[in-house]
Amino acid sequence: MGDRVQGKAIIVTGAGSIGPGLGNGKAASILYAREGGRVFLVDRDLAAAEETRRLIAAEGGAAVALACDVTSSVECLRMVDACLGAFGSIDVLHNNVGITIPGGPVELSEEDWDRVMRVNLKSMFLTCKHVLPQMERQGRGAIVNIASHNAVRSLPVIAIAYAASKAAVIAMTREVAMQYAAKGIRANAILPGLMDTPMVTAQLAGAYGGDVEEMRIRRAQLCPTGKQGDAWDTAYAALFLASEEAKYITGTTLMVDGGITCRVR
Repeated sequence: MGDRVQGKAIIVTGAGSIGPGLGNGKAASILYAREGGRVFLVDRDLAAAEETRRLIAAEGGAAVALACDVTSSVECLRMVDACLGAFGSIDVLHNNVGITIPGGPVELSEEDWDRVMRVNLKSMFLTCKHVLPQMERQGRGAIVNIASHNAVRSLPVIAIAYAASKAAVIAMTREVAMQYAAKGIRANAILPGLMDTPMVTAQLAGAYGGDVEEMRIRRAQLCPTGKQGDAWDTAYAALFLASEEAKYITGTTLMVDGGITCRVR
């Protein structure tokens, strides 16, 4: 247990995992709590958020779970009110919600395009819309948005809506950072590379014929390190950006990709 975010009230969206194991939001939530944060766990699936809360509680950490659809403005406002009721402030907003649906412009349906944009981009717009006024009243705050290296690099499995939405997250993060820099509020984005998480397994295995182990092998071969990253890699990057160690860092993107963005195929 440390103190890198001691006493900070931290909202994590997508704080559960879609399946067995640790996703980015779950790992970040646990790590924030280990470092002294009071974590407000938000997930569409309350059972998933509660599982994360139980893991934190078992280690003596402080956490509250809430079922919330962050693609809804009303629900996001409810989230803010509930966090303030529980902790009295909002010091960090960690936006982790995201989905991917493979396909290019011809293969992907219009409905799936809209769904990906709503979940990946609109959710972050809405959480920022409702959290930022509270951070401005406090005169402090940090926003950590989880984008993807697919925002700046094409992958073997084309997912045009996912790539476009994550590129937009980078732009949105930059604009928020510039608008609120003089108000004590920072905003940064993390770009994870090829990660071995439950979301990847659940949403991309079909693109590899349903063979999860083959998917893991092929993805690992693409990485300069010879292996994929995991949820802790993203979580430690988020912890740094949320902490006072990063007090002079805003509007930037942090690659967590094992060097894959440097590689020319």
